[in-house]
Amino acid sequence: MDILSETVAAIRTGSPASGLFVRHAPWGRRYPKVPGAGFHVVLQGSCWVVPPGGEPIALGAGDVLFMPRGEHHDLLDALGTPISEIAQPGEPREIAGPGARTVLVCGAYELGRQRSHPLLDELPEFIHLPARPGRHPALRSAVDLLAAEIAEPRPGTDAAIPALLDTLLLFMLRAWFDERPAPTGWAGAFTDPAVAAALRAIHAAPERAWTVPELSALAGVSRATLARRFLATVGEPPLSYLTRWRMLTAARLLRDTDMPLAGVARKVGYQSEFAFAKAFKREYGVAPGQYRRAEEQPAVLAV
Repeated sequence: MDILSETVAAIRTGSPASGLFVRHAPWGRRYPKVPGAGFHVVLQGSCWVVPPGGEPIALGAGDVLFMPRGEHHDLLDALGTPISEIAQPGEPREIAGPGARTVLVCGAYELGRQRSHPLLDELPEFIHLPARPGRHPALRSAVDLLAAEIAEPRPGTDAAIPALLDTLLLFMLRAWFDERPAPTGWAGAFTDPAVAAALRAIHAAPERAWTVPELSALAGVSRATLARRFLATVGEPPLSYLTRWRMLTAARLLRDTDMPLAGVARKVGYQSEFAFAKAFKREYGVAPGQYRRAEEQPAVLAV
């Protein structure tokens, strides 16, 4: 059971969006907050990202900027350039001008709207992954493939781009965790054998009535040790995370399948539809059926 892949699959919804943008200085774009995660990749030239209330971030060719919660920000050719456009669907992909040329791939991922995951919750609003020789070659390869498909569409591009975007998301997260000097939080959860074993068990069988003694036996450590290390890395006790994972799994089944509510309930460990509906509403604020109907209306992501 691949914990990172399962987690991303559970919180990803809808279809990702992306586009290739060419701008000539002077230019300034405003990106409103989006209901998901966003990214920018500089293919040519350079620019600045101005976060709300934060220090500007200089981006050069090859740099990747990831925004796990889609925070609003400005993208400028140079500090002090006024905003001349706001990111929105259907805008021009290339705008000519007298100054230096900057080429970017920008994209966004729709994420679950009512309930997040601690893996994303612990990430900073802006993650800058500079282009460094020899660092994150898989991420660089995914960027190159995505840019090529967007720049020159060919037969199969419509299928290739969503797959590449999903791959890029995983590689950005992997790169961030690899950059951590001392594995803490979820980076620590992936590298701690006992915590990882307990997480794999929960992810593989959320319908099972797990107990801490059972999980600690699988992990090969004492109950107290597992509880302490699980809390330190994942951010909550094992059985609390089990409930969270059950609800995220249920939400995914409600979004992506037409499985009856009773079937969804059994898949996540509830013997009765009533008990499941009560637990789901406590977490999401709406009944399962209402959640399913609401998720049928996809969000529009501007890139």
